[in-house]
Amino acid sequence: MKDNNLTIIGSQEWCAFPALKTPAIRARIDSGAQTSSIHASDIHRFTKDGEDWVRFEIHPLPETPRVIIKNEAKIIAVRKVKNTGGISESRYVIKTPVKIGEDVFDIEVTLANRDAMGFRMLLGREAMNNRFIVNPAVKHLLGEYSDEDLERFYKASKKISSGLKIGVLATNRSLYSNQRIMEAGEERGHDMKFLNLELCFMKMDAKSPEIRYRDGTILDDLDAVIPRLRPSLTHYGCALVRQFESINSYCLNDAEAIMRSRDKLFSSQIFSKNGINTPITGFAKSPLDTKGLIDMVNGAPLIVKLLESTQGKGVVLAETNKAAESVINAFKSLHANILVQEFIREAGGKDIRCFVINNKVVASIQREAQKGEFRSNIHMGGKASIVKITPEERKLAIKAAKVLNLPVAGVDIIRSNKGPMVLEVNSSPGLEGIEGATGKDIAGLMIMAIEKKVGYQRD
Repeated sequence: MKDNNLTIIGSQEWCAFPALKTPAIRARIDSGAQTSSIHASDIHRFTKDGEDWVRFEIHPLPETPRVIIKNEAKIIAVRKVKNTGGISESRYVIKTPVKIGEDVFDIEVTLANRDAMGFRMLLGREAMNNRFIVNPAVKHLLGEYSDEDLERFYKASKKISSGLKIGVLATNRSLYSNQRIMEAGEERGHDMKFLNLELCFMKMDAKSPEIRYRDGTILDDLDAVIPRLRPSLTHYGCALVRQFESINSYCLNDAEAIMRSRDKLFSSQIFSKNGINTPITGFAKSPLDTKGLIDMVNGAPLIVKLLESTQGKGVVLAETNKAAESVINAFKSLHANILVQEFIREAGGKDIRCFVINNKVVASIQREAQKGEFRSNIHMGGKASIVKITPEERKLAIKAAKVLNLPVAGVDIIRSNKGPMVLEVNSSPGLEGIEGATGKDIAGLMIMAIEKKVGYQRD
């Protein structure tokens, strides 16, 4: 449709990039954005004939992660672009022909990870200048493609399995984190298998140890396992992880490290031994020691925490010494193991979650408790936002994960008048809050960590 020689397009249209071997990618038309952007991963800069080039992969169809198109292009610029969180990041810019309807022309495109966004392509106003008029009330004015069309376009581009087999050991496949890990592994060409740990059973034998699934499958061919253990199943889950280790499947977080992180008393002792700053923490067995325990952490307000608590559950704020005595003695009457911890008032219901992978903080967010709540956990209604951490906080997060021997960890830090303090370390950190806030492909980084550890080389 034409208007004064300009083509009218909708808020969404299909584009093609002939030079990038991409016959169809759905684009969001955004006249508010200056530069166009395409979803790319595995981005590597290299030199070709004395010039800077970039090697990358395009994933045009979010619902078909095995469609992966490898490309190379000359870098024409490195541009600072603000992501959806308002944070500036450097992106490589390439120039390539695009086909929209019957129009074919060159545009500049930035290479960016758009995995957390709704569209793998964004068409900015530079590309639309003097060519298109946007009608935001409609979509696909230039035509729509069926699933059969897309299957025909990309049949030859589907990634053949690399032979790397990775299991996700958890209980709920529909959880965001588990879904993202499965998708990230498949997107990188791996054979992903979801393993409900409650359906696994083991045979201990010196000559032929085994792990079997309820359907009779013997799980002896997994290159790696990603444990995502529910706290209530830590004991059995770690037994399975040890069994996988015994048959030489690499486990991203081994059983011993998971057990250390889940035992809050043990991990507190490890932190203390290694000079890692934490809120003052007390532990006692007898109710006769309750008053001394309260005095030890400088009195109320204070936190009473079940040793096996997670996601903010089993954590109580006692605002007076009398209330603290009542809560502590109530827990002890139930023979529950608890820690008593000083309350850091100046933190203001905020903490920082640092996501650590292989001794590097790959992302960090600030979590803020909702009004009237002191727990900042996302599962308790806390809000997540991007935060810039200090070098001291980065160093503290890395050290906390390292002393627990966790390649992957969510380290929770609070800011106090005495400097940053570690609250706890999670060996199965959730991905939804941190990926949503930062736009980073954390699941993909976890898969890449496995690839590096097992010595997998991509074609």
